[in-house]
This record gives sequence, C-alpha cells and structure tokens, in this order.
Amino acid sequence: MWRCGGLRTLGPLRRLSRGSAHHKVQRWNSSPACERALQYRVGEKIHGFTVNQVTSVPELFLTAVKLSHDDTGARYLHLAREDTNNLFSVQFRTTPMDSTGVPHILEHTVLCGSQKYPCRDPFFKMLNRSLSTFMNAFTASDYTLYPFSTQNPRDFQNLLSVYLDAAFFPCLRELDFWQEGWRLEHENPDDPQSPLIFKGVVFNEMKGAFTDNERIFSQHLQNRLLPDHTYSVVSGGDPLCIPELTWEQLRQFHATHYHPSNARFFTYGNFPLEQHLKQIHEEALSRFQKIEPRTEVPAQKPWDEPREFQITCGPDSFATDPCKQTTVSVSFLLPDITDTFEAFTLSLLSSLLIAGPNSPFYKALIESGLGTDFSPDVGYNGYTREAYFSVGLQGIAEQDIGTVRSLIDSTVDEVVEKGFEDDRIEAVLHKLEIQMKHQSPSFGLALTSYIASCWNHDGDPVELLQLGDLLVKFRQRLKDNPKFLQEKVKQYFKNNQHKLTLSMKPDDKYHEKQAQMEAEKLRQMVGSLSPEDKQLIYKKGLELRAEQSKPQDASCLPALKVSDIEPTTPVTELHVVLAAGDTPVQCCAQPTNGVVYFRAFSSLNSLPEELRPYVPLFCSVLTNPRFEEEEHFRVLVKMAAQELANGVPDSGHLYASIRAGRTLTPAGDLQETFGGMDQVRLMKGVAEMADVTPVLRKLPRIKEHLLHCDNMRCSVNATPQQMARAQREVENFLRGLGCGQKGREPARPHVVEKPAHNGSDGNAHVCGSQIVRKLITDPTFTPCQMKTHFLLPFPVNYVGECIRTVPYTDPDHASLTILSRLMTAKFLHTEIREKGGAYGGGAKLSRSGVFTLYSYRDPNSVETLRAFGKAVDWAQSGKFTQQDIDEAKLSVFASVDAPVAPSDKGLDHFLYGLSDEMKQAHRERLFAVSHDSLVAVSHAHLGSARSTRGWAILGPENAEIAKDPSWVTR
Repeated sequence: MWRCGGLRTLGPLRRLSRGSAHHKVQRWNSSPACERALQYRVGEKIHGFTVNQVTSVPELFLTAVKLSHDDTGARYLHLAREDTNNLFSVQFRTTPMDSTGVPHILEHTVLCGSQKYPCRDPFFKMLNRSLSTFMNAFTASDYTLYPFSTQNPRDFQNLLSVYLDAAFFPCLRELDFWQEGWRLEHENPDDPQSPLIFKGVVFNEMKGAFTDNERIFSQHLQNRLLPDHTYSVVSGGDPLCIPELTWEQLRQFHATHYHPSNARFFTYGNFPLEQHLKQIHEEALSRFQKIEPRTEVPAQKPWDEPREFQITCGPDSFATDPCKQTTVSVSFLLPDITDTFEAFTLSLLSSLLIAGPNSPFYKALIESGLGTDFSPDVGYNGYTREAYFSVGLQGIAEQDIGTVRSLIDSTVDEVVEKGFEDDRIEAVLHKLEIQMKHQSPSFGLALTSYIASCWNHDGDPVELLQLGDLLVKFRQRLKDNPKFLQEKVKQYFKNNQHKLTLSMKPDDKYHEKQAQMEAEKLRQMVGSLSPEDKQLIYKKGLELRAEQSKPQDASCLPALKVSDIEPTTPVTELHVVLAAGDTPVQCCAQPTNGVVYFRAFSSLNSLPEELRPYVPLFCSVLTNPRFEEEEHFRVLVKMAAQELANGVPDSGHLYASIRAGRTLTPAGDLQETFGGMDQVRLMKGVAEMADVTPVLRKLPRIKEHLLHCDNMRCSVNATPQQMARAQREVENFLRGLGCGQKGREPARPHVVEKPAHNGSDGNAHVCGSQIVRKLITDPTFTPCQMKTHFLLPFPVNYVGECIRTVPYTDPDHASLTILSRLMTAKFLHTEIREKGGAYGGGAKLSRSGVFTLYSYRDPNSVETLRAFGKAVDWAQSGKFTQQDIDEAKLSVFASVDAPVAPSDKGLDHFLYGLSDEMKQAHRERLFAVSHDSLVAVSHAHLGSARSTRGWAILGPENAEIAKDPSWVTR
C-alpha cells in the first residue's frame, strides 16, 4: 500500500496530556507488563541484543526499552503496555532516486514467497491461517513498514516467522515481479495475435491513485518543495516510469536496503520481550553482519528566493462551478523533524492557524468564499526529513490565485502582530488532552506509525512519546515569552525564503494526454521487440497464467486451528434506564480513562420523504454555531460538496457497492440517499445553487422532526464513578430538547416493537415499564434488479455486485459469512488481483444480509462481473477442502473477535439490537458451518435464478455496456 509522505491517519498521537500526571503514574505502576520491562538494565545482553535505555512513559501507560543488535547494529524499540493486542513491525529506510516505484513494487513482491515459505503469496494466505487483528505493509516517501498485530501468543510467533522470512529472505521470483509490478502481456494471454498491453497490480494501483486530483497536487507539492534528493520522485511509482524498472534493479534495491543494519524493529503490548528477541535473532539477524547502508537523506538546501510552479490535472466531474477548478497553496520548508520540541511546537501552531472556524486561515480563506475548501495537505506535514507547512484553497477561479496569495501573506502579518488569544491556545490544548485520553483498540499500530518518520531519520522515538515533558516545556516557553508563537510565525512563515507557490488547473485533455503518453511508451517498447522477444513474452504470459491457476500447497505455512478460537463471546454488562420520561439510555461502565462517550440515535420515521436527502447536510452543519447565516451556510455547503467529490476516486468500490445494493432493501435505498452517488450529486447541485435559502429553510424542519427526546434512544460509556453524573447530564440534555409534536403522522406507519435488553440477566423492565426498540418496516417494498454505470474519467474501474440474502439472525447467515471469506481467499483473489491485475477485490456479507462482490482499481469491468459469476459457480461446485473451510473460519473469527475500545463496548446492542446471547448463538453457528451447508447456501441464495441482485460500475466508457440496454448510464 502506497502513501505519499507518511501514514496520515494517525494524527491523534500528536495529542498532549496535562494536569493528571500523578494519577497516571499511580495507575501505570500497577501494570505487570511495565513492571517487567522496568527490570531491564542498561548494558544487559539478551539474545544478541544490548539494552541501551529503559524509560517509563506514564502519559501513555507504557515503558520503553531501546536496544541494538550487537552483530548488525539493527535498532529495536519495545513498548511494554498492558494491552493484549500486541504488535510487531519492521521498517527499512527506502530512498529511491527515480519514479519507477521500486520500493513499492518490492513491498508487494517480498510478500509473494520466501526461502522458508516458498508457496505463492504467503502474506494473503496467512490472512486465513491466523487470528491477526491487522496485517499490511506500507510504502511511504522514504521508508517501508511491515506491521502486524494479534492477541494470540502462538499466532504472534507464526506471523513473526513469516514476516521475518519475507523481509530478509524473499524469493523475488521474476514471475512475481511481473504479476505485482508490471509486464508486457497480450490483452488475451491465450491469443498471441491480440495486442500487447501493460499489466501489473502496482501499475494499475498507481494509475488509480493518480485519478485523484488531491493526490496529484500533494505529490507535486512534495516533489517541488524538496527537489534535491529522494523526495523529488514518486516512491509509489509514476505509471509512465514503472515500465522502466527491471527485475534485476528490484533485486539490487532489496540487497542494499533490506538489511538489518538499515532496519528498525518495533514491538508493543504485554507479550514478553525475550521471546521476540530470541526469535528475531535466531531466524533472521544471526545470518547477517553489519554494513554501512548509506541510505541517509541529506538536508534540503534552503532556497535564496521563493519559487512558483503550475501543474495541470483532469477536470472534476463533480465540480460545483466548471470555471472554479483551480487549486493554489503556499508552502514553507520547516526544520528537521528530529528536533522533537520544535516539531511539537510547529504542529501545535499549525492547529492554531487552520483548525476550526475561529482559526486565522479559516476566517481569511474559507470565509472569503473564493474557494470550496482548503488545498490538499493543508497544515503541518512531518513525514519527510524536513517538515513543511502548507495552506491554500481549492475550487477557485484561476484569476483569484493572486488574491489567495495576498490573503495568506496578510494573515501571516496579522498573526505576527496580534498573536493568538489565550483562550484559543487553551482550547486547542484541552482538545488535544481529550484526544490523548481516548483509548484506541489499535494503539500499537498508531504508535509505530507515529514514530516511524522521526526514527527513520535517526531521531529519538522515546523523546517523541514523552508528551508530558514536551507540554511542560511548551507552557514554560510561552510563560517566559508571551510572543513565543508570534516569533515562530515570523521566523518560519514571514521571513522564510524557502517558500513554494504551487497552483493546479484543469486541462480538459489531461486524461487523453496521459493515455497518449502511455500509448506512446507502449508503442516504443513494443517496437523495439524482436520476433523472438515477442514469442518469449507470449510464453511467459502463459507461464504466469499457468502458475496463477495452479493449486497451491500452503502446508509449509504455520497456522492456528479452529480449536484455538475462544468458544464463547465475552459478556458486556449493560444497564438500560429511562430518562426525561420515556427515553431509553443504555449505560455501559468501562475503563474510559476519565472520558464520557455519549451517543444519541434519532428515528427518521416522522421525517417527510422530501427532507430525507438533506439529513447528512443537517448533521454536518449542526454543530457549527453560525450555520443559519446564509453566507456561512454557503461556505459549509461548498466544503461538504468538495469533500464528497474528493472521496470518490479513493472509495469508488464503496460507492459502487452502495449503488448496487440500492434496490435490494429499504435500508439500501436509504444508504444510497445518505452516502452514495446520489448524495454526491445532490450536494453538487446544492453547491451550484445561486440561492441556497430554500435548502437552508429545510434544516429547521429536519430539526423539528429529529431532535426531541421522545424520538431518541441514547447510550453512555463511562467509568463507574462517572456514570451517575453522566446520567444526570443526559437527563438535562434531553429535557432541554423537549418533546415532539403529538399526533405527527409517521412517514412509514409500519413499526415493529421489540424489547430492549437490560442488564446481564436479560430483564427488559424498568420501573414497571417495558423498554422497547421501535423498528420501521416497509411491507410494500419489493426488491428489484438494476444495473448502473457511472461514467467517470478514470483509467480504472470500481465494480460492485450485491445479492439479497438473509439477515444476521437467520441460520444461513453464518454459512454465507464463511462463504464470503472462502470465495475471497480461494477464488476471487486469484481471478481479480493476480490474473486481472486489480489492486483489490473480494466478497463480504453485511448484517442485513446483502452479499457483496467488489473490485478496486480494476483495469477490467465486464470481465470482473463474469468472474463474480464464476465465483458463485465455484462455490456451488464445492471445490474446496475442509482445510479451506477452517482457514475461512479463522479469518472470520479474527474479525468477530477484534479488540473493541472501551468507548465502543455495547455498540452492537445499541445500534443493531444484538445482545450477547444473539452473538453467542451466531458464534456457535459459525463453528458449525460445514462443507454441505456452504454448498447449500450458495445454491439457495447466490444462484441467479433464486436471488435478486444489483450491479454498479464506476469508470470509463465501455463499448459492451453501452450496447446492453439493461444498463442505465449516469
């Protein structure tokens, strides 16, 4: 998986903590995992490693142990924490000097087989032989990271063995390079007369990635601002450069970059450190000696004067104004990210400058009405050796570029002069404190990603984690010098000559030009081939197809057994009370670290049909205090529309799946209305309106129907000590909302009432009144089949097919769940990814019983739909073994038993009405799934004659679909 820059989903770990250090130390000292780690002594030798540092980090309830490997110099960081979701990662500094995508293709190829595990694609096979809570790999601009996590000790050792062998001893077979990277192959591999074309998983992934204009802009921004070394190229690969990479170059890159001397190992959780060190040393590091990897990234030479560049992109199909599709940003080079306190300060300063409607740049840029949203990569970016800050606007007219630049300059001047109000600084710090207290079920993954960039450039990862010390230092600097932040703005923004103005405008022929350049590249490469070369390509294509079709013996891989799965579902204690009269409130006492989590569920049953499409807009603006002002509302609408439009290229498979399921269930129709392409187009239309008053007037009407206490049910997760107060606050909140109008006609009068679970004994009575869940039904709904093709200027497709089956409580649902994993692992992965070249694809089943087949960044469309049909035929034929079934069960239970944060405990019951008893019954049905039941449900529910289904494709024009009258083109 490629990410320009770094892993940007992990921002909360820049959050701070204050005011409760003593309390935290007391709780932290009670942790057995941390107490064990504190016993290590600096200089101690453990299985070929030497302990270099042992540090308690009470803010995060952990103890950090830094080590180094004696023979290779490999670095190691262990974070001991009383968390059962243990994580391992190894990262390598990978610094390509061209845009062939060599680190990205290598990331894919090392996972295709190794010396100890020579079967094809052990990575994907382990997804079904493990109870892992996470498995993946990431290529950033200057490092490659391989993480996994699991709650099972034996599983941890199994996965560690596979990951170590893949990283350090991969097979790197030429056929795997062709499959995962790029290859010339006949359009029809069986027909040597069919034209030669480019194929390959990464090739298609990157073609899909650069259909996203935001990614195009972000990539160019980094390339132009840091032009001297590795950041000037595309680490993931430019589709026009990928065909220049050779297999030998790939092997050489592995030899020079995937060495322990260039590696950083990380473990997290409550498993013993000694076992990790022993296995890593014996299975990998003992076979190496220290080298000098020479992968350092030199400092970027600062500029003497600012620079400007303009680039082009494809037109935005969802732009609210065709004349306003230009993006511009001003970016500033900042100091080295290994200066931890300076990076901390600048990250905080970035929040003050851009976060929220009261921030200076929001007021100056967003409220100007010149654009639709901030430019991509806005704010502080700490994923390259030197950080940078960027701010600007997208969705502007080209002639407004100068105006935006002037606004940025004047805002910087104003901040230098006036600074920030103390209340705003405290508000940002308080928000960070709350976010820091939030407990994530994947905390280890968040930590390894948070430290990756700094550690990659020889920064101190432990110092980065000591947030309390950084905050104390920050407050002291601010106290000693009230103009501390203003001086930083002056130094890094006003007086900084390393300043880039980047603009991007649409070119109507952009996609056509890209296709022409690819065609020319192909023409040149094919033109240089001799008849012997072409014959070899044909034979290699057949060889690859034969290899992909060959049954695979995965017996060399380690695996858990179904008997390793816990037989019972953990019990979640719930208590339901009534508040403000008859409003049910589900209370779940959990160790939430002092944070109270409140949720309210409001019924749409009385909401008129014509208002329903505007509910997402109502939700997005509800917490903005000024949304009732027309001009401010217009700004919010433009931002919402832009955000939806920007999300389509990256989530096309989700949009295709939602659309395909639209006509199968009433809930599917509502899902399309709220979160599908219909919503994208609706918001585009609202943003284009000259007068938004008619839409603005709908919001108070929506509020009248939704926000009253007799239309709600609520949930609270808090510590036992906080629960009584939390209940009082909920009572006050509900009474403040008031009751709805009596006698209001429901839009859908058919309501089924079901008793709500109350407490572990299942008692559903409170104060003599039974608490009920009101479920809306539509007995008149008739499912129907529909095929929709959304024509979009993408070079790849996103394909979805949905089949109506049975819901969670039906006995067949468990078998269909196992079948979806079985079809993904044993058929669809081979057909869609390996043979078809799509980046991803598979099958899944929702709680409501919608069975979905999908593909992602797929060079094919109609062919993929045929593969979906073949997958059903394969399932009905029963061509799978008991081992295949057991592996599918392991994969399903890995998801079923994934860790749940204290804030989310009980949500299955609150949102879906699933009690522990219902989940246990479903669990037992999953265990009982057999070969016969799988074949039976495939015939009963997936056969074309016995099911109702829908299809949808997002992608370019397709001649075959255009000729088929059963398809609706949008």
